Amino acid sequence: MTADQDLLDDLLRLAAAGGSEVEVAPDPAAARARWTGAPMVLVGADQVAACLRARLPRRSRLILVGHPAAMQTAFQVADLIGADNLAVLPEADPWVVDQFAGRSDPPATSRTLAVIGGRGGAGASILATGLATTAVRAGHRTLLIDADPLGGGLDLVLGWEQVDGMRWPALAGADGRVDPPTLLAALPHRGDLVLLSFDRDELPGVPVEAMAAALDAARRGRDVIVADLPRQLDDAAVLALQAAERALLVVPAELRATASAARIAATVSVHCDDVAVVVRGPAPGRLKARDIARALGLPLAGTLRPEPGVCQGIERGTAPTADGKGPLADLCRRLVGELMGTGTKAAAA
Repeated sequence: MTADQDLLDDLLRLAAAGGSEVEVAPDPAAARARWTGAPMVLVGADQVAACLRARLPRRSRLILVGHPAAMQTAFQVADLIGADNLAVLPEADPWVVDQFAGRSDPPATSRTLAVIGGRGGAGASILATGLATTAVRAGHRTLLIDADPLGGGLDLVLGWEQVDGMRWPALAGADGRVDPPTLLAALPHRGDLVLLSFDRDELPGVPVEAMAAALDAARRGRDVIVADLPRQLDDAAVLALQAAERALLVVPAELRATASAARIAATVSVHCDDVAVVVRGPAPGRLKARDIARALGLPLAGTLRPEPGVCQGIERGTAPTADGKGPLADLCRRLVGELMGTGTKAAAA
């Protein structure tokens, strides 16, 4: 259903590629007779207001589709017209062809790595950002998820605060209805790195349905997912942990930090089978990384020496590991290799 000739031309082309015959209706009045009986209905963004006025009955397999400029308000009205999915062309072209062809989504092939600080200021956000940047340098399509509302913002760590795209509040009602290409294209991105983070407005936490939609899209459209999670686990963080192949607990080499991390480690281990510790120096009391890992009952994934240049780079808008040099970059290369099955894990402490 669309009166937008450019959109109709695109949809007819995609339907032909999917081997489907279609019936075209320019408005709800023309569509009403076939509305409930059609196997699938695609509503153009140009007909959203008309659909709301027409009060057409709810139905399954209803897709709201359009080009970017016309879809700017689609996320706000999708619930009102009962859309199951939203598709922004041309990014969603392959997905729309699959819907016309009746093909199911391809199996998920991505790998997920969760990062959590053992205490505030442990450096988890820097490690998570470094891992994501390193994964892209290694040729992996990557999604970096900022799920810690008190973390200060991974967009600032990347130097992306001015990059346009949706943040968590816009996904609050997504509940899995957005097809993967559309969601990933709507987020801030540069090259193969996509970021899902907070805006500067107040948001007490990540809605669990938004996290589910993001993880589902990333599993089908990214190779690597890196999630920076809060120390106080909410439902969304638990969902990300349960999806993760590995969780890294970042612990400064200090006695009080180790004591704090012990409580977090116990909680994290309930939800993820593979939890390891990254110990960050300096060690004012000369605590050894292997002793900290042993005290936590976790394998030692690696250590980080002090690297002032990383923090200086962040202040200038340069992402951690952007140049691929230094101890952090070396650690991230090894951890990404382990995650993707191209490296050897560090020996257990």
